[in-house]
Amino acid sequence: MSASQHPAPAAYGSHGLVHNLAGIALAVMLAALGVAYLVDQAGRSEGRKVPSLSDGNMLEQTVSGRELTIPENWFRFGEQMQAGFVSQIDLSVQLPLGSVDVTLLPRSRAKSSSELLDSVYVHQFAKGTETGVPGLIGQKLEGNGYGGETIWYDALAPKPFVAKCIDAIETGAPDKCVRTVHLTSGLAAIYSFEESLLPGWRDFDAEMNRWLEKIGAN
Repeated sequence: MSASQHPAPAAYGSHGLVHNLAGIALAVMLAALGVAYLVDQAGRSEGRKVPSLSDGNMLEQTVSGRELTIPENWFRFGEQMQAGFVSQIDLSVQLPLGSVDVTLLPRSRAKSSSELLDSVYVHQFAKGTETGVPGLIGQKLEGNGYGGETIWYDALAPKPFVAKCIDAIETGAPDKCVRTVHLTSGLAAIYSFEESLLPGWRDFDAEMNRWLEKIGAN
């Protein structure tokens, strides 16, 4: 074989080696970041008390012009515990019904679930209704990527309780629900909770209002 036939494979091999090394370096970096995240989360989980209405050590934050005073123990993520102006606030609270994650943000950034019921969800209803939550009607959604999602709503109220629940991906994991409401403070609140809380839906807003009132968000 002549010498002129060798350079092309050599160049290709060098390029492939660089590509593989870059891929390995990226994988190592992502793994390191993942470990750091898990360590941080584990540390917070071990040292964090269950959130309570009696919690102190308050921190002042302002979102969408609304000044809130929040117990440090309510923050879902440690890196968010900084005073000043923020774009959103992620909290975790403990209702008698169960644990609820709460995201507070400007109203303009989130449509309420009751608005979405009339403007979006109703057009995706599958035939038939679901039962299992007294006082609420369940409607499976279909089309446009809504597979595995169910809307639960109070059909009798002018401003109904509405929650969208999503089937768990992992076997044995709880189904999750999301509900967005507009508060009189001018903020929007996005609630995330396990579907097992739905039977207590009549008390949900009243219980949440106690927590929101404490921080000035209601």
